[in-house]
Amino acid sequence: MKSFLFLLFLFSNSLYPVFGQSNLLESVKKNPDEAMNICNKFREFNSKGISASSDKAIEFVSKKNNLTPVNAEIFSIYVIGLHCPDII
Repeated sequence: MKSFLFLLFLFSNSLYPVFGQSNLLESVKKNPDEAMNICNKFREFNSKGISASSDKAIEFVSKKNNLTPVNAEIFSIYVIGLHCPDII
């Protein structure tokens, strides 16, 4: 029985990132004004020669939205894909 519970625990934790990514996408969809603010910041970075996928841009998104760097990068990709495809 203990091994079953342990496997169940491991399986449920392995699904957590999938649910987290879905929540990130939903937050981008539900907050287009916030996404556009991030797009504008990315445009500002681009005007200075800084890519939206740079460490500096990811750090900005991470701090602004209280996300881990990995989730901030995923969030950024969603924002760019949905609201500002002109960003590099």
